[in-house]
Amino acid sequence: MQKRWLPIVIFCLTVMLILAAHLAGRNMATPVFTFAEEEKEVYLTFDDGPSTVVTGRILDTLQKEHVHATFFIVGERISGRETTLRRIAEEGHVLGVHSMTHRYEEIYASDAAFRKDVESCAAAIRKVTGATPRVYRFPGGGRHPSKEAVLKDMGYKIVWWNAVCGDEEIPHASAQTLLETSATTAGNRQRVVLLLHDSAPHTATAEALPAIIAYFRENHYIFKTF
Repeated sequence: MQKRWLPIVIFCLTVMLILAAHLAGRNMATPVFTFAEEEKEVYLTFDDGPSTVVTGRILDTLQKEHVHATFFIVGERISGRETTLRRIAEEGHVLGVHSMTHRYEEIYASDAAFRKDVESCAAAIRKVTGATPRVYRFPGGGRHPSKEAVLKDMGYKIVWWNAVCGDEEIPHASAQTLLETSATTAGNRQRVVLLLHDSAPHTATAEALPAIIAYFRENHYIFKTF
């Protein structure tokens, strides 16, 4: 009697082991796909620097929080701030071109003028840091089809933004207002490119940065650069 049931028992145990192995494998794979679908990214981008007033404070915060950012540089503002520019590069942040002059009438006068402006700013960055920038942000934003074609030909990646802290849009904004504006304009996006500024007038931006970083961390964002 016992021998008659033995093959059935063995068969049942074998089926159970196969099912267990199959289910275990599926459960192990599930978190990988779930993570990829739910991963959220935030890019902190700073325009119009470097400055001796604000950029250093921002770098101090980024260093303390172990966060890297992307800095879009105005070439004319490098002179006298070479140490700050070198620090940006040495601490692992990304340097981008934001124009040589930030004077729209000169930058956008023609495609040739635009190319010359980009080249001049890139050369100024390279002279101080040894780094060759590969990302660009248009001064004033907006779409410039012919200039976009020039940048593509030069091998640049154009970086727009989809959220702002409000340090340019809201006159005399407090650090708390900048935090709230960052959160509001970021909304529920999975990928946030946040526009901030590190030129001299933007001391409130430096003050708000620790809270801005904390907000995105609490909401499970991963900090990235371009």
